[in-house]
Amino acid sequence: MDNVVEVQKLVKSYQKIKAVDGVEFQVKEGEIFGFLGPNGAGKTTTVRMLTGIIKPDSGKAYIMGFDVQKEPLKAKEHLGVVPETSNAYVDLSAWQNLILTADLYGVPKEVAEKRANTLLKDFNLLERKDDKVKGFSKGMKQRLILAMALINDPRLLFLDEPTSGLDIQSSILIRKMLLHLRDKGKTIFLTTHNLEEANHLCERIAIINQGKIAAIDTPENLKNMIKKLNSIEVTFDSPVDIQKLSKLLEIHDIHKKDDKFILNTNNVNELILAVTEFAKSENIKILSLNTLNPSLEEVFIELTRRN
Repeated sequence: MDNVVEVQKLVKSYQKIKAVDGVEFQVKEGEIFGFLGPNGAGKTTTVRMLTGIIKPDSGKAYIMGFDVQKEPLKAKEHLGVVPETSNAYVDLSAWQNLILTADLYGVPKEVAEKRANTLLKDFNLLERKDDKVKGFSKGMKQRLILAMALINDPRLLFLDEPTSGLDIQSSILIRKMLLHLRDKGKTIFLTTHNLEEANHLCERIAIINQGKIAAIDTPENLKNMIKKLNSIEVTFDSPVDIQKLSKLLEIHDIHKKDDKFILNTNNVNELILAVTEFAKSENIKILSLNTLNPSLEEVFIELTRRN
């Protein structure tokens, strides 16, 4: 199967507000798919429709080929969900939470116990397996609910802000585990506000804004969409008049950071030549010159502002 998730013209309104407005996309098997957008853009509503929590006003959503509305149980058999806020039972131990979740999914006891041991070891929780969750840190709780979502060995994993507010060690461990799961063939649907995390983890990213998909592509291709944000960073061996520098060819913006000048342009090649000629005319030397592609954050801001 090429597409694990298939979304066709999903629409959902709350009173007069159209939270999701004709959203369409596909998620390929074995990829980490990022779903980004500002608050109120329609991310959560879309995910709730995909996981069968709420019904769309119109449109279709398929998980592993199963219609989420017509065959919800078959669709849910193949997915695991990791909410942003822990849904573990705090008065139960880590082990009890895992076994209970496995039982809800109908996982045989022998298989469940073997998986629980493996998952607790993978997430550095084995030594705390008999401790009540109420005594766990946020990072430990987040690792536990990810383990709980994996206890039924799902082919598709939905994650909502999996590293939000976590310590560095827990964040690194979860990111490594997500890459490991992808390498094992799992498909991961990731919603996050951490753009650097999405940039490093995701094969493709969809940006939703005001209920519509503003763009969907690889992180690199998304960056290349915003040509005018391409920049060069240059350092000279002598003080430079920023007013003279700003008169060079096709500069959209110029600012100074420490001893470096950052110049935004539509045409990087032409600007490099112009900066070189400028240095010659001013009888100064260029100490360093680097091209800077737009960051995913800049692309996100530009796309959501534009829409």
